[in-house]
Amino acid sequence: MPRLKDKVAVVTGASKGIGAGIAERFGAEGAKVVVNYSSDRAGAEKVVNKIKQAGGEAVAVQADVSKKLDVDRLFAETKKAFGKLDILVNNAGVYEFKSLEEIDEPHFRRIFDINVLGLLNATQTAVKQMNGSGAIINVSSVAGTTPPPNASVYSATKGAVDVITRSLAQELGPRKIRINALSPGFTLTEGVDVAAADPAFREYAISRTPLGRAGLPEDIAKTAVFLASDDSGWITGENILVGGGARM
Repeated sequence: MPRLKDKVAVVTGASKGIGAGIAERFGAEGAKVVVNYSSDRAGAEKVVNKIKQAGGEAVAVQADVSKKLDVDRLFAETKKAFGKLDILVNNAGVYEFKSLEEIDEPHFRRIFDINVLGLLNATQTAVKQMNGSGAIINVSSVAGTTPPPNASVYSATKGAVDVITRSLAQELGPRKIRINALSPGFTLTEGVDVAAADPAFREYAISRTPLGRAGLPEDIAKTAVFLASDDSGWITGENILVGGGARM
């Protein structure tokens, strides 16, 4: 039996990469999926079509999670399409490395507004629709605990995601809403194409991964299904590392 049968899930930033992988896997496990996107409508519709072609249900909804009004519309459209909400995956994020000398206010605000404020916006609105139970998954990164060079702002946002996850687990637990984080290691997505194209960087990342390869979105998606399902019903406030053993 599909592990997410009859569940309704919102996956933010799901037009490509890890978000798309999670959305498609959720659809295959029986969930009705809201594929959120900020600007890539074509990508989001492609994910929706894949879910539908596999026999699932899905809709694409545009929203910039850093904007509260957009987030309110996202969840209003979710309720309109499917009537309820069971699962939220806070995947929307910006991946950008800059050295100390290159960091400026626009860079800082863009990364924090999407990676941290966006997660809080979505979570704040989602819990209002979770009726007596729910599962929230925050996509973090191994960079949150073992930050690489030239990634101080990005890594700081992921450290914030980890702390928010632990704090909200205590706050939302009495409402029977579980919240966990998963932290991918080096994963091949559009967001890391530039870095992955550098043979030296890719060799370095894989050399620090005991299982000896780069991750794929479906590797992350399998763990997301577990955290969204009743199989993890006694787990909250945890951060699951999903990176082939890599600690970066």
